[in-house]
Amino acid sequence: MPTVMRIGPYRFFFYSNENDEPKHVHVRADDNEAKFWLEPLQLAWNRGFNERKLKQIERHIQDNLAYIIEVWEEYFED
Repeated sequence: MPTVMRIGPYRFFFYSNENDEPKHVHVRADDNEAKFWLEPLQLAWNRGFNERKLKQIERHIQDNLAYIIEVWEEYFED
């Protein structure tokens, strides 16, 4: 489970066996987890985050989108 970055309580990561799916990132904090597709950026699913936190997470992903995609490509496409 490679961690891409941490911002506040949020850990952004990939599952190492998901390279057969489109580019995406998982986000976890406490017992909550969500998955976001990266191209285009959109919520895939959510387990536990409220709407306000999802918007905050989406802003963090948008602010770091180029970096997250770069890490995905380095990890899965090498």
